[in-house]
Amino acid sequence: MARGSQFARALCQVCADVCDACGEECARHQAAHCQACSQACRRCADECRRMVATAA
Repeated sequence: MARGSQFARALCQVCADVCDACGEECARHQAAHCQACSQACRRCADECRRMVATAA
């Protein structure tokens, strides 16, 4: 992103999609570590979407 890569936006979108998928899968399990993983993945996905919005 710092160098204005033409791929930055797409890479950030893929990251958000992967994190969403991981968060959904982990949320299906009731173990505390799975729930913590789900929350972390969703925070990561949100941040990746913010980066998509700022990528040129």
